[in-house]
Formats: sequence, C-alpha cells, structure tokens
Amino acid sequence: MIAETVCSAVSAAGLGIAAVTAYRKRFLAAARIAAYSLVPVGLVMTGVVGWLADTAFSPTAWAGFAVLGVASALFLTTRAVERRRGGTRKERRAAARAERQEVAAPGTSAPALRPADRPAAAPRAEDDFSDIEAILKKHGI
Repeated sequence: MIAETVCSAVSAAGLGIAAVTAYRKRFLAAARIAAYSLVPVGLVMTGVVGWLADTAFSPTAWAGFAVLGVASALFLTTRAVERRRGGTRKERRAAARAERQEVAAPGTSAPALRPADRPAAAPRAEDDFSDIEAILKKHGI
C-alpha cells in the first residue's frame, strides 16, 4: 500500500516537471520526462511493485539471493583459475600437442610457420634512432 502511494506520488511529480518543461518549449525533453514518470505507475499496475515488496521482506527470497551470489562467485572463481592455467583441459592438451609437433620438426622453413609462431625479428637500434633523427630534423632541432 505504501509502495503504491510512493510510486503514484513520484509519477505525479514527474508529470508536473514534464508540464513545466513543455511550457518552456522543450517538448522532446518533456516527452522523455513524462515517459520516465509513467514507469512507476505502470509497475504498480502490473503488480511488480507488490511482488518486489513481498520479496524484500521474505527471508526465503534473501536466502535464494545468497545462493545465487555463491553460485556466481563459484563461476567467476573457476573461470579465473581456468584463465590462469591457460584455458580448459582440452585447450591445454591441444597446445601441448602443437608444441610436440614443433619440436619434432625443427627444420621447418619460415613460410611453413604460422605468423604467430614465427620468431619476431629484433629491431635494430639504427632504425629506431633514424626515425628519431628524422623527427628532430623536421622540427629544426
């Protein structure tokens, strides 16, 4: 009963603000405020507010929320451990199999390797400094 009254008061206040906004010739903002103002009344009319009020004061509902929290914490923990280990067991086995195949064929040519498997060429120091010198010359330093 109290929740319905509060929702009705909030809607009435919001519609009043929308009327003032429309009076100031800001019709788009007024329509948006009116839409937000009608949401609490709609929730009361559909029974959601009554259901929420019953749920908020129910110890069984709070115990259910606690169980859901524990379940989500377990999901997040197992996912974090899985990421730290390097994926699922199936993914780790596939990676180990791929490593064994690379060791078995050490003389593979560079084009036969995937781009991710190719060793990265170390940048030469001369290239780095030539870029810096070009920038400094451009700015007259």
